[in-house]
Amino acid sequence: MVTFEIIKSEEIKFGNSNFLEIARKKAISEEGENVFISISRGFITPTGEKRYRKSFTVPIDESVINFITEKLKEI
Repeated sequence: MVTFEIIKSEEIKFGNSNFLEIARKKAISEEGENVFISISRGFITPTGEKRYRKSFTVPIDESVINFITEKLKEI
């Protein structure tokens, strides 16, 4: 079984009850731990609960993170 721990999280709300969240998370299992970055999109229900629709993970690798940030600025 894998459990997840959020190390740090930031989010921005947009549109009607939508949000984008960027978080550094840790996956913990019997085999060990793995730290990664998660980019998630979701919405907030009328009762105030967060619901996630899509998620994309990025390894903690400086070259990968630099590539993504540079290309996002170019596009």
